[in-house]
Amino acid sequence: MKTLISLLCGLIFGAGLALSGMTDTAKVQGFLDLFGHWVPDLAFVMGGAVLVTLIGFRMVKPSSSPVFADRFELPTANQIDRRLIIGGVLFGVGWGLYGYCPGPAIAALAYLDWQAGLFVLSMLIGMGLVDLLSGQTSE
Repeated sequence: MKTLISLLCGLIFGAGLALSGMTDTAKVQGFLDLFGHWVPDLAFVMGGAVLVTLIGFRMVKPSSSPVFADRFELPTANQIDRRLIIGGVLFGVGWGLYGYCPGPAIAALAYLDWQAGLFVLSMLIGMGLVDLLSGQTSE
């Protein structure tokens, strides 16, 4: 049941990304072009996501545990370190250059576009290299 719910949530998330235009690289790059031809559409997408998150956290916070797990898994790191900065810079550069971040790139695979596939493949190779070089494994 947990896997089915996870799949359903992923499909809804991917459909939302596609419907909102987050899988359109030109629209994303237009949103990031603050001093050129700025496209403000995605600001509304982000605002809607923040609103849903605020409401969702208020509903979940009183719960003692999640529905499909024994306990909540919240991040414990609270330091800004070199890895975080480098990762943030790489994420931002990749997003700005091509117009994809991981979620929309994976959702764009549904279009069977070779460029989206190449982006996701490159992203996975990069993640693997980070794991290999840092001696850590992704979950």
